[in-house]
Amino acid sequence: MKRETNAIVKSWREPKYILLVFLFFLCVLLGQFAYLSLSSKVYGRDLKEFAKNRITVKKELVAKRGTIYDSEGDVLALNVASYTLVAYLDSSRTTDLENPKHVVDKEKTAEALSEVLNAPYDYILSRLQKEGVYQVEFGTYGSKLTELKKLEIEALELPGIDFIETMKRFYPNGTFASYIVGFANTKEIEEDGQKKEEIEGILGVESGYNDILKGTNGSITYQRDLSGYQIPDTPETKVEAINGNDIYLTIDANIQRFLETAVSETTAKYKPEWMIIAALDAKTGELLGSATSPNFDPNSVPSDLNYKNPLISYGYEPGSVMKTYAYLCAIDSGKYDGNQTYQSGKYTIGPDTVHDWNPRGWGRITYDKGYQLSSNVGTMHMAKEYLSPNELRECLRSYGFGSKTGIELSGELPGAINFNGKVEIDWLTVSFGQGLSTTALQQLQALTIIANDGVMVKPHVIKKIVNTNTGEVTETKVEKTGQIVKKEAVAKMKELMYGAINNSWAPGHTYAVEGFDVIGKTGTAQIFENGHYLEGDGNYLISFSGMFPKDDPEIIIYAAMKKPSIWYASTLAPAVKSVIQNIAKYRNIYSTVEATTNVQKRVLPSYKNNNTEKVEKELTQAGLDVIVIGDGDTVVDHYPIKGSTVVTGDKVFLITNGSTYQLENMKGWAKNDAVLYLKLLNLPYSMTGYGYVTKQSIKAGTVIQEGMDVTLELENKYEIEQKKEE
Repeated sequence: MKRETNAIVKSWREPKYILLVFLFFLCVLLGQFAYLSLSSKVYGRDLKEFAKNRITVKKELVAKRGTIYDSEGDVLALNVASYTLVAYLDSSRTTDLENPKHVVDKEKTAEALSEVLNAPYDYILSRLQKEGVYQVEFGTYGSKLTELKKLEIEALELPGIDFIETMKRFYPNGTFASYIVGFANTKEIEEDGQKKEEIEGILGVESGYNDILKGTNGSITYQRDLSGYQIPDTPETKVEAINGNDIYLTIDANIQRFLETAVSETTAKYKPEWMIIAALDAKTGELLGSATSPNFDPNSVPSDLNYKNPLISYGYEPGSVMKTYAYLCAIDSGKYDGNQTYQSGKYTIGPDTVHDWNPRGWGRITYDKGYQLSSNVGTMHMAKEYLSPNELRECLRSYGFGSKTGIELSGELPGAINFNGKVEIDWLTVSFGQGLSTTALQQLQALTIIANDGVMVKPHVIKKIVNTNTGEVTETKVEKTGQIVKKEAVAKMKELMYGAINNSWAPGHTYAVEGFDVIGKTGTAQIFENGHYLEGDGNYLISFSGMFPKDDPEIIIYAAMKKPSIWYASTLAPAVKSVIQNIAKYRNIYSTVEATTNVQKRVLPSYKNNNTEKVEKELTQAGLDVIVIGDGDTVVDHYPIKGSTVVTGDKVFLITNGSTYQLENMKGWAKNDAVLYLKLLNLPYSMTGYGYVTKQSIKAGTVIQEGMDVTLELENKYEIEQKKEE
């Protein structure tokens, strides 16, 4: 009996242990439940806040970056859409089998996409065959797609294929005024633990006015359900995005074109280290144009880009153009006598001897004639006789040298005029432009003193800023100094500058333009590098500073070129003269010069969704050169874009909904037009030379296919004209 009792007890011992374990875990669960129910915080986390965040969605509303325009309202920089290809793989997206929303036939889809993206079939298929993912992308093959490529893919009508739209900065005119406009890049940043992209200005106006252009992002916060949809009748908090402001520059597109043509043709012929030609409105200080070589295309910035703008960031000894200011200082002092004579040829101070560019000199001549002959010796004699070192220094400072102009561009240098007044050779050589440092913009600013009867005008490049949210317009006001130089002194200086250009015996006479009363001064300066002046052919800086018309100047021109292959004082003359003639005709400055009446301006409306043939006919009748891209019957986009101003002869590219593209005959096209066209086609290209297209590797009319690339040969106008003459 005892054995039976022990057996029963033993048989119940195991279930008892199980029951105890069960009761233990039950107590733990009840305790945990009580903890969760009664405590406001669990393991240091506020449950209410945690629950709120689990169902709260905050989405960023991205502000639109402002557009940069030229003075006429033509677009120089804007945001455009680029696209990332996405394939949805999750079958739960499809609710109607007749209209699938996910990739159904992966092999067929991979084959079609590999052809249009020029990507390996195996790579595309491997992306489509990924398991357990909702969607996939296609790396570099499927990113930064153009509008044309997007349309091409959409035409395939592949189920489950979609696009993510992103914004990038686009510069429709390529290298046009590139150092003034600058460029902006799309960069990835991390904010609140999330990665996102934003556009940031790097150079030029894009950089200097980045905060004004980019605006302020907004947000929308709402409650969502388990499916991700907003819960009806729940609170919604919305902070509207504040779009960036639009900026209008003082750059005149036509004048900028004149300058850039002159620079490209001159550099192709003389191959200088760098070159600049800039034009300033003499009365307002508006920078009308600034063309430089080298320049760059902000749509594809090279990795070795020189971030220094030649207009404001190059400091150099300017040479004989500075004689104007030494003479102006002496004349304004009231002591100057232009009829006083000196012995030209050479000037000796102790161990140092300075020669005229004509070592023999011209005998004994007057100071007036010495200026017009660009005599170093005459300028030194004149400065010593009528000025002290301090007087010369103070004059130069009052003319703006040695300090920044304050133009709305970053990277401006102040230059330097800190010469030693106790060492005679040091301050006397400053009088003819040696031993100090200036910038091109300082030269332009100083010339406004002569153009405005002794009053200096501050240069500026921002015409106005438009608040895109309120419509408020902030215009840049003209800033002038008081009377720096007497009117009588300016009048005398104008006479000397007129003679320096228009006397047949003056070295600057090659810059004279028949029928135009141009006044100015030329310069040929030795280059100071690594502690000494360079010697040998080509180691010079050639420059010109001047204005027109003489009596009431409207336009100021400054040009400079470093280390040209041919280094005469007249090297810049063809470029400067062509710029003066073109601007005079365009502005109708001289009564004897007829205005260009056959050139008409036109502001483009939006032609999107219009009939291709009808738009082409309308624009052609308006005198525009219409290039139709694709064989479609409907315009889906066009460049220049809506609101742009075009003039007779300008090219307008119409992008259609077609699927077949034939290559145009680009012979005679300017480089910028050819580059824009090839980019719109998304066609790889290479170029040799500079200027205008003379040859293309693919015959016009050829149907463009994947894998093609085109090579263009370019030449400048001078070389083309020479070949025609031969």
